[in-house]
Order: sequence, then C-alpha cells, then structure tokens
Amino acid sequence: MIRTVNTILYCKKWEETVAFYTEVLNLDVHFSNDWFVEFEVNASARLSIANEDRASIKSAGGKGLTIGFQVDDLQIGHTRLLESGANPTSIKDLWGSSVFYVYDPEGNRIEFWA
Repeated sequence: MIRTVNTILYCKKWEETVAFYTEVLNLDVHFSNDWFVEFEVNASARLSIANEDRASIKSAGGKGLTIGFQVDDLQIGHTRLLESGANPTSIKDLWGSSVFYVYDPEGNRIEFWA
C-alpha cells in the first residue's frame, strides 16, 4: 500500500531551485542534507530537489514535466506569486477549471488550478 508520493527534481540550478520552493512557494522542509531537500506538500505528498552534481540522474531542464497543485483560492495564490516576482501567467479557463502557470529556476512548469 502506497502511503506517500514523492516527486524528485534533479537540478543544475540546485541552490536557486531550493530557494524558490522554500521562499516563493513557502513549502516546509521535511528532510534535507547538503545535496537533497524534501519538501512536504501535504500529509501524503512530497516534492524533492536533488543536486544533479551529486546524483546519477541529470536534470531534464524543465522538459516534459508539469507539477500540478490544486488550490482553494487561485486568485490569492496568483497575487502572492505576482508580488514575489515569480512571474505567473494570467489566469485562464481550461478544461472546466481556472489555471495559471509559473516556472521554477530549473524551467519546470508548475500549474496551479481550482
């Protein structure tokens, strides 16, 4: 039985990417060492940032990956990210939901939807 899920992003821009998820997205650190940081997204989901210099897997450079977060209030999240300088896209209606995107320093697309 699966208890939690963890997505691991291997990054060239490790320090910048860790700072983005810590300071811009305000995710709580669940575990960290000198090359790997695991953030707690919620009780059963984790998102980790690994330094590709210390890993056998290399960065995908933001290609072929979207991280999707369903949120309660899309407008509040959009405003906060805009104020933080994260440069979110405008909110648009897509597939029966409202959605916007932001990109982390590694180029990974992050989708926020409600």
